Amino acid sequence: MAQAQTKCESCGMPIEVGPYCQYCVDERGELQPFDERFERMLQWSRRHDKNLTDAQQREKTLNYMATMPAWKDHPKVKKSVS
Repeated sequence: MAQAQTKCESCGMPIEVGPYCQYCVDERGELQPFDERFERMLQWSRRHDKNLTDAQQREKTLNYMATMPAWKDHPKVKKSVS
């Protein structure tokens, strides 16, 4: 029987166990700091949607992070989407 997949609470990537994927945790298995995750998610967004300005990329990334359980209440996310 296949194990049900869940989504990483930080980025939304499909995972099998735990709250976070391998890309969102540090070497101890703890969630990386917000600024580090934001920059990495921003880099991913830039690679996949090259038609947006830097400001649009930042806004898009913050809006996406606002939907993720790990970040929805983070002060930098709440400040940007309010």
